[in-house]
Amino acid sequence: MRRATGVAIALSLAACTSAPGPAPSVISAPVPTAPRPPVRPDVEIAGPFNQGGIALGRAPSDAVALTLDGKPVDVASDGRFLIGFGRDAAASAELVVRRADGSTETRILTIAPRSWRIENLASLPRVPRSSAEFERLRPLELEEIASARTVASGSQGWRQRFAWPVIGRISGLFGSQRIYRGEPGAYHSGVDVARPTGTPFFAPADGVVILATDRPFTLEGYLLMIDHGMGLNSAFLHLSRIDVKAGDVVTQGQMLGTIGASGRATGPHLHWGMKWRDERLDPLLVAGAMPGGN
Repeated sequence: MRRATGVAIALSLAACTSAPGPAPSVISAPVPTAPRPPVRPDVEIAGPFNQGGIALGRAPSDAVALTLDGKPVDVASDGRFLIGFGRDAAASAELVVRRADGSTETRILTIAPRSWRIENLASLPRVPRSSAEFERLRPLELEEIASARTVASGSQGWRQRFAWPVIGRISGLFGSQRIYRGEPGAYHSGVDVARPTGTPFFAPADGVVILATDRPFTLEGYLLMIDHGMGLNSAFLHLSRIDVKAGDVVTQGQMLGTIGASGRATGPHLHWGMKWRDERLDPLLVAGAMPGGN
């Protein structure tokens, strides 16, 4: 009786193990995914657009190239970009965005004209101020300036709101020009601020020093140039002292040196010039009105 029972139990166990049921289903937990960045469908840029001014914008998230009048424009990793318009910019400019799928978006920007201070000197001929020494030195100086402007520092100063490097009376306006008996002279390429020799001046925005001369140039005198990134740079002329050197990283508000009257200058002042690539800009439009209404 015990043997029969044991056999029955064994057969019962064998039957259970020889015919397994369906495997249990496995439920996987959902894998979290990173949130997708918002899609920027169109180029974003706001005016007004003025001769001598700059404009900031943002390219679409799928943009692969940006051009202004056919010339490439650098775009930061977050899509931000900077463009500038020279003193004699045309009435319109064409901004073109090319997307990853090959399509393009075109924006026509209307550039507002400006009135320049023009002084007609009908009784005075234009007198070239030159000499053998000037002709010998000037090409070398221009070569140094051009070489400095090829430096791409990667500075993010272009994103900041620019400040005046010194507060004082504006004694020379950007774009002003003299006409000598019908022959135009070169227009004034920056803004002059009259202050005594030895007055300190400060960085208008973050940047990297790309040129700090150890001798006065024939026209500019002691010259300091700061790159703010994205092709935007500042030049400070006629200095009496420079306190930084090429390669130094400077921050907005940092003292850079002192004002003077070196080079061709009729008196002590700071000449502040700005360029975006090859276009000369008006610092007055970049920094805004001089504090105190000077």
